[in-house]
Amino acid sequence: MSIKALADRGTTLADAIPESLVALIARLAVGGAFWRSGQTRIEGFHIKESTFFLFREEYRVPLFPPDFAAYLTTFSENVFSVLLIVGLASRLSAAGLLGMTAVIQTFVYPSGWPDHILWATALLVIVSRGPGVLSLDYLLFRKQHVAVFAR
Repeated sequence: MSIKALADRGTTLADAIPESLVALIARLAVGGAFWRSGQTRIEGFHIKESTFFLFREEYRVPLFPPDFAAYLTTFSENVFSVLLIVGLASRLSAAGLLGMTAVIQTFVYPSGWPDHILWATALLVIVSRGPGVLSLDYLLFRKQHVAVFAR
């Protein structure tokens, strides 16, 4: 088999990967990362005092007061990650987590770019392409979505 034939075969196999599978894996990967982080910030239904301490003393994000940033981050990580994993309000959730990733990269952990660029890539796939057919968004809104494009 020639190199060109091998390359063509590889391209054919790669083209056969469903976009919905790529979107599902992206949603699970980045949603899982943010979920695990969000869970370290809470105890039951309360934000841990250590979370407030981190935002006051270590993170020091200049965009918001520390306590507000702690609440916003904790809420966003826990809620957006779950929505992303199940595929509900996926693009909005991905956009929110993408903004959070930009803040983390810029103000908190600039040296964390190897992880942050992976998160950003997965989130951009979801923002730009949607969550795919393996999502609640598709299940709930596919008829309306199809009707818009049928006109």
